[in-house]
Amino acid sequence: MTAAPRDVEQFYSTSEVVAKLRRLADALETNKPFRIQIAGERIRVPARARFSIEHERDDGEEEIEFQLKWTLDDSTDSADSTDDSADEADSDTSVV
Repeated sequence: MTAAPRDVEQFYSTSEVVAKLRRLADALETNKPFRIQIAGERIRVPARARFSIEHERDDGEEEIEFQLKWTLDDSTDSADSTDDSADEADSDTSVV
């Protein structure tokens, strides 16, 4: 079954962003999957996801996006840990 396309954006306080980035950094550093809840949907980012940073400038605005990308086949990679202990328990719409 293919997941429906979606595009979600949410703004956070500095302290919330720091906490999310710290969890992400810990997962990247230990080569473990990262779990986060985004708009009510739990997302599992595999350890082998590719990380990129994007910069955009247009019409007097600038934007930096931190992105993690992976194929859906990667998300079930048996080499990734399936430990749920690092699962984020946010009930809000979380983005990394």
